[in-house]
Amino acid sequence: MRILILGGTGAMGTYLVQILKQKNCELYVTSRTFHESKEINYILGDAKNDVFLKSILNIKYDAIIDFMVYSTEEFRCRYKLLLEATKQYFYFSSARVYANSDLLTEDSQRLLDSSIDSQYIQSDEYAIAKAKQEDILRNSDFKNWTIVRPYITYSDSRLQLGFFEKELWLYRAIKGKTIIFPSDINEKITTLTYGVDVANAIVELIGKNIAMGNTYQIMQNRAIKWGDVLEIYMSVLGDNLKVTYINDSNALGKVTNRKEQIKYDRLYDRKFDNSKICEIVPLMNEAKEPERGLKECLIKFINSGAKFGKIDWKFEGYADKITKEKTRLKEIKGVKNLFKYLIARYTSLSLIHI
Repeated sequence: MRILILGGTGAMGTYLVQILKQKNCELYVTSRTFHESKEINYILGDAKNDVFLKSILNIKYDAIIDFMVYSTEEFRCRYKLLLEATKQYFYFSSARVYANSDLLTEDSQRLLDSSIDSQYIQSDEYAIAKAKQEDILRNSDFKNWTIVRPYITYSDSRLQLGFFEKELWLYRAIKGKTIIFPSDINEKITTLTYGVDVANAIVELIGKNIAMGNTYQIMQNRAIKWGDVLEIYMSVLGDNLKVTYINDSNALGKVTNRKEQIKYDRLYDRKFDNSKICEIVPLMNEAKEPERGLKECLIKFINSGAKFGKIDWKFEGYADKITKEKTRLKEIKGVKNLFKYLIARYTSLSLIHI
């Protein structure tokens, strides 16, 4: 099969590429950074650039797997182009589209359809944008699409804690500093799935007639409290993981620009019925449990050198202020980042936009 993966060098895409390569697929993978491989056709360019996108859609693909994050208007302008270039188009939505519910299925109400927050549903925030873009596909004349809704997916390069990416908590722990975590989210139930299990399920959907014009949430069905996730991380990090619990998730939302994600997802209990995907991929019933998977991925991340992405120095300043700790100023690269840190650490302006 000839398969195009848009933005396929992230945590999920990397697993997917490796699995498809083992199946001897003819792979084309877009990336904004250079990658060299004799077995995979990496295409250097920005898949959100219209000229670039049209240049790689001049051949027909058996499947296009799209990891790009679009505004609704961006997606509206290109979805026909994508669907016309392939036998099957995979749209990556998210289980964040769901409203609050005790047990979530593909037919559960979405925030877009049920929220009374009119300002929120008129926005293009991530969960709302994903739901609007799902509707564009459903209301189109095409049926060669498959909507997938993963939830929190972890790997040795992505280790989340609540709404914190590893750069907001693990970086501090590795440095021997105290992390901050909201006590209300600590008690919430969540679902975390190993990226390889999600990637394997997606591969099994490729070319399936039953998947055309259909929606699948892809995650394991075992739920776990965020406090238990923290305990798993502690089992690896030991005394290096010191925690200060705070009561105000809203304040953290302002500092990290994740207010909606907290309010409309992380403060919900998230339990899923994955029976629909298990009908096609029975192995999802045997997905790696988080007690083992998170531990293995954290150990691998540390042993591989513990490399982090961009550090949010405004948040670091805020966290140091809460924990009464300090960061060596020579650790902070760039005058702008230093300015953000100092304001957040030493003034009362931590919550303003810096």
